[in-house]
Amino acid sequence: MKLQAWKIARLRRRLGVLAACLSAFVLLAFTEAGQARSQQQDGRPRRTTTTATPTASPKPTPQQKPAPTPSPSPRPAQQQQQPQLHVLDEKPPEMADPVGAEIDPNEVIKVDTNLVNLSVRVIDRNNRPINGVRQEDFKVYEDGVLQPIQFFSTEEVPISYGLAVDNSGSMRSQIDKVIEASKILVNTNKPGDETFLVRFIDSEKIETLQDFTSDKERLYDGLDSMYIEGGQTAIVDAVYLAAERIANYKKGNDLNDRRRRALILVTDGEDRSSYYKLDQLFAKLREEDVQIFVIGFVNELDKEGGIIRKSPKEKAVDLINRLAKETGGRAFFPNSLSELNDIARDISNDMRTQYTISYSPTNSARDNTYRQIRVAVASPSGSDKRIALTRSGRTASPQGIPAPSQTPSRTGNNAPGRTGSRRTP
Repeated sequence: MKLQAWKIARLRRRLGVLAACLSAFVLLAFTEAGQARSQQQDGRPRRTTTTATPTASPKPTPQQKPAPTPSPSPRPAQQQQQPQLHVLDEKPPEMADPVGAEIDPNEVIKVDTNLVNLSVRVIDRNNRPINGVRQEDFKVYEDGVLQPIQFFSTEEVPISYGLAVDNSGSMRSQIDKVIEASKILVNTNKPGDETFLVRFIDSEKIETLQDFTSDKERLYDGLDSMYIEGGQTAIVDAVYLAAERIANYKKGNDLNDRRRRALILVTDGEDRSSYYKLDQLFAKLREEDVQIFVIGFVNELDKEGGIIRKSPKEKAVDLINRLAKETGGRAFFPNSLSELNDIARDISNDMRTQYTISYSPTNSARDNTYRQIRVAVASPSGSDKRIALTRSGRTASPQGIPAPSQTPSRTGNNAPGRTGSRRTP
């Protein structure tokens, strides 16, 4: 009986050991299965310990490779970009009214948006200004039809003008004297006058060194920062952008503003490579009431032409004269740098000794047609002949819609910007 009991106890011990082994085996199986499921869920194995080993930076897959950046190639002439007036020193816009200002509901505001404003210079045969001309001495014609004058003033009004100076290589020998003469012009500014300063070389470098300001010191600093650079001179582009800036500038957005607007251009007159064509420029100028005064250094240009082509000097002179004539301004052709001081004073006087005339056109259609303008002034008997100078016409654009122009294209060697008709002085 004792032997049988010992056998039974040993069997129980073996069964216990077997049961413990089975339990351990089952537990291990469940643990490995759980780790396998976790690895499938997040894509990485579960580890309790890690070994810090240096790893190389992962290489981008084909989908991650950045596309190669092509190197810039020269731009074909026909793809020249439209020029922009780069503002290097811009004046913050001025508010017309303080924020929160109330408007009187009983106030009556009268605005005649169809009025045509003219700045008129009156001179004698020797190009000397004539003062004291009365309203009844003037007659205004549009396409040959007499127009009713609605507003007339002889008072001196503030001037907003741009000073655009050619900084291309052809102006190298004159630049110092040009800067000096420009400072004389700025020094004649009176309270209320504002000036902005532009330097230009080619179509891609037309820069506003100083936006509209009445601070003479800032204008002097802008002039002192001018320097000569090489490039294909773009006179047409510079005039187009500067005239547009002047025409769009209205201090305080005053609807009754009769501020005189002008552009003073200093150049040799030889346009080499402009984006805009001449017909586009003059179409633009007919929409803007901006007088252009030009100081043209043409004496160093080639005088030799051909049987059917004009010389570079003749072309430059014709462009300068046309800019002045069609806008009611004036052209100057100095023979020496010593004349610049007197020219600067003459331009200042011309801008100030003018008459402001506004008329309501009898043909009120806004049909984008060009209307020729002529101003006649009576000459009393026994006095010098009087001559009235103003812009030659206007484009009757729809209200708020500028007159359409042709698609801009580069001015090439045979384009109007270089080979149009020219006159000698």
